[in-house]
Amino acid sequence: MPGERGRGERRIEDALRALQAALDATGAPWMIIGGIAVIARGVRRMTTDIDAAVRGDAVELERLVDALMKKRIVPRIPRAEQFARANLVLLVRHEPTGVDLDISLAWTAFEQEALGAREYVRFGRVAVPMARPEDLVIYKAMAHRPKDVEDAQALLSMHLDIDLVRVRHHLRQLAMLADEPEIERGLEALIASARRARARSTRVPGARGPATRSAVGTRRKATRK
Repeated sequence: MPGERGRGERRIEDALRALQAALDATGAPWMIIGGIAVIARGVRRMTTDIDAAVRGDAVELERLVDALMKKRIVPRIPRAEQFARANLVLLVRHEPTGVDLDISLAWTAFEQEALGAREYVRFGRVAVPMARPEDLVIYKAMAHRPKDVEDAQALLSMHLDIDLVRVRHHLRQLAMLADEPEIERGLEALIASARRARARSTRVPGARGPATRSAVGTRRKATRK
């Protein structure tokens, strides 16, 4: 229902604003990398949680947890800090809204490069640093869950200026780190599928593109949404 959807979006915005205040207070570079960033880049989809990345060598985990707690963002599993050290992702929840947040600790060269190139983008009433479309493709291709595959294909279909040479380079390196070579093959399938989708849309009279609106291996297995 429209009313329920509006309330859901406000909950996400409120949680996002709290996360922004907490992470800004740490002084560490950070950005949004999940469904919110995909939506902000023009893809129609729903999301009920928030995924972020914070530079791992720029903040101590205890300080990060303390900054989050001050904004009522609390661990959602027992021994969350121990889990974060082992899996490079901190699982927390914004108490006032009930919105879950996954905060990845970014250590790889790709992640730190992506953080350096992040851009402020608006999601509803909140403008926060978000990963660029091509970096989102890399994140999504690496995760390679069904929804991630859909997101990556949509981004590749919509953003024609994505640097595929860079995407291939970083994904090759990440796949090697994770010892999962099939991820690289999956990227090529995504690129081919996106090209076919663009070709179909240009052949259909009146067709329109998607509407717009204003390390490694361990972390991939740590959460399932």
